[in-house]
Amino acid sequence: MDKASPRLIEAGTPAFRRTTLALAAAGFSTFAVLYGVQPLLPVFADEFHVSPAESSLALSLPCAMLALALLVVSPLSEVWGRRPVMVASLFASAALTLVAVLIPSWHGFLALRALTGLAASGLPAVAMAYLSEEMHGRAIGLSMGLLIGGNALGGMIGRLIAGIIADHASWRWGLGTIGVLALGAAVAFLLSLPESQRFSPNRMRWSDVPGTFGQHFRDPGLPWLFAEAFLLMGGFVSVYNYIGFRLLDPPFDLSQTAIGAIFVIYLFGTFSSALTGEIASRLGRRRVLWLAILLGLAGITMTLSDRLWLIILGIVVVTVSFFGAHSVASSWIGRRALRDRAQASSVYLCLYYLGSSVLGTAGGWFFAHSGWTGVAAFFACLYGLALIIALRLSRLPPLVPAES
Repeated sequence: MDKASPRLIEAGTPAFRRTTLALAAAGFSTFAVLYGVQPLLPVFADEFHVSPAESSLALSLPCAMLALALLVVSPLSEVWGRRPVMVASLFASAALTLVAVLIPSWHGFLALRALTGLAASGLPAVAMAYLSEEMHGRAIGLSMGLLIGGNALGGMIGRLIAGIIADHASWRWGLGTIGVLALGAAVAFLLSLPESQRFSPNRMRWSDVPGTFGQHFRDPGLPWLFAEAFLLMGGFVSVYNYIGFRLLDPPFDLSQTAIGAIFVIYLFGTFSSALTGEIASRLGRRRVLWLAILLGLAGITMTLSDRLWLIILGIVVVTVSFFGAHSVASSWIGRRALRDRAQASSVYLCLYYLGSSVLGTAGGWFFAHSGWTGVAAFFACLYGLALIIALRLSRLPPLVPAES
């Protein structure tokens, strides 16, 4: 095949293995760096003498920076190239994590966390664009699944490591360990990821960029799907942000290690995402989305119990609900957006991370004033709105014949 038409990467080839290894490592690094602080929020509240809502800024600020930067980084990767942007993102976010653990003040630490989120923005949307360009149609589903698996695994292991090490040493050692692992993942990515073969740099006119985003808000369905991302992620993150505060106190008195172990529940989310996607492909997205959200409302009710096993079961149900609903909503974006799909995905991800940031912090206000009952009520309101939107979407006429 001539150089003008390079071959797409097929499943089972050495190039496929190198690519999936690299992007799984990248997803692991990015999400460990971002979410490794989540089980440490009670520790931050004690050490820096801040409220639960203020401690959640260690997670909310980087998510907010990542969300906003996504809208800029995606167009920039069209000019600079996918691989250089991702390499710079991984090394910068790992380095900033290592520097952050050396900062003694709370506000200095938050500033480094915000910069970490800015650096991490070079991975999520750009990795998806890289795969869509380089992978053969028969291989892209598997490669995308491995990328998402790396994301989930990184978030889970990052939380586990931070929680366990914080219990036996300090949170600085825990987060520093994550930084070292992220640096190793960045090196693995650099050495493994093949150079782009099908990418052609574009000359970007910034005046054209707003129009490529704005067109999606004129669609009758996409703005509601963007809203779903904001509401679903906001409620989900609020549960995980503040459940540690509840379980550290009497009558549960769990250790920091046990709190970190709760994040193993994310494995249920990984399985539910694939399962819900399969069900949606058979029954239709508009029939499955509202059911997944309704399941989350059932789960949050379970967490109001004083029995630890029922609380854990409730968190499992909430997790299954979120990952299932998110997989349906995010896949629906590609069916509704017939042009500039990368920009549509960027808007969805922007609202997704803004939900984590804004609503995740707002949940701390409810916890401070009404304890876990307040957080559960906040979650119920968010998911109640998401349910209304899902029911509205279920009555939306299909945009294309294949959409369901």
